[in-house]
Amino acid sequence: SPRKVRLIADLVRGKRASEALTTLQFVDKRAAGPFAKVIASAIANAKQAGKDPARLVVSKVAVDKAPTYKRIMPRARGSASRINKRNSHIAVELSER
Repeated sequence: SPRKVRLIADLVRGKRASEALTTLQFVDKRAAGPFAKVIASAIANAKQAGKDPARLVVSKVAVDKAPTYKRIMPRARGSASRINKRNSHIAVELSER
C-alpha cells in the first residue's frame, strides 16, 4: 500500500543513487524490491541520456495511490468479507550533483 511504500521513500530521498540501491538491499520490507527496480531503471535511463552514474542523486520520490484490487474472503454462515489489495505508483527523479 502507498502508506507502507512511503516509509521506504523517506529512507532513499536525498541519497546518492548507488547508496540508495545498497540501502534497499538491507531493508526488510516487501516493497524494497520493486522500489530498487524503479531506481535501477532511472539510473539506466540517465546513463542512456549521457549522465554520469556516479554523480546521480535521488532528488524527488513520489508515491501515489493506484487502483485497488477488490477480493473476497469467505466467512462464517455463508457471508463474505472484502479484502482490498492496495497498489502504488512510484516516481523517482534523479539529478546530477
